[in-house]
Amino acid sequence: MTITIDVISDVICPWCYVGKRRLEKAVALAGRGDVRVRWHPFQLNPTMPKAGMNRKEYRTAKFGSWSRSLSLDAQVTEAGRDEGIPFAFNKIERTPNTLDAHRLIWLADQQGVQDAVVEALFRAYFTEGQDITNLSTLLKVASEAGLDRSRGEALLNGGDGVEAIRAAEDDAKRTGVQGVPFCVINGTLALSGARNPDDFIAAFNQPTAPVDSEGNVCAIGPGGKSSW
Repeated sequence: MTITIDVISDVICPWCYVGKRRLEKAVALAGRGDVRVRWHPFQLNPTMPKAGMNRKEYRTAKFGSWSRSLSLDAQVTEAGRDEGIPFAFNKIERTPNTLDAHRLIWLADQQGVQDAVVEALFRAYFTEGQDITNLSTLLKVASEAGLDRSRGEALLNGGDGVEAIRAAEDDAKRTGVQGVPFCVINGTLALSGARNPDDFIAAFNQPTAPVDSEGNVCAIGPGGKSSW
């Protein structure tokens, strides 16, 4: 029986990148060739200006000091190292608005290249420091991952996908999602956070369970403020 895993995430959440690697490891360890992963949007900073903000200024204001931001980066960097992800936060100059990135991920699902585009966006932002608010950068990253460039360009120059993204985010919030990554397995079992592979493997083998909220997340706190 095919296992469907719906992953709610944001492309600027480093724990979502770590969680992606751990999920992939779990699928390989379990020897599952019948897993389908679908990616769904969740903007951690939905009010972010369209052009994004200077990362150092944004995170200093959010966490009270740049040293606190660097401490958080170090924690994720260590976790990423264990998963083969060379986080390079020092290369990131801007914290982006991710609406357009999510629109391309939505389009990529229609073209059967969604996972590849998600991977490419994570890599471009977290390891290469690319500005994923820049439309030319987004198109280049997504098209190199297999997205039809002309369709991607038409989408970004118009309004397609915006309504779908808003609706998906509303659905996630009604479900009670307050942080990402958030995985729903076969529509019944939910796991919150960047879980270890063993947690995913155990979930593959049980039909239903309540939401298990342990794990590292990028969360929405009081006042709608993101922890990332």
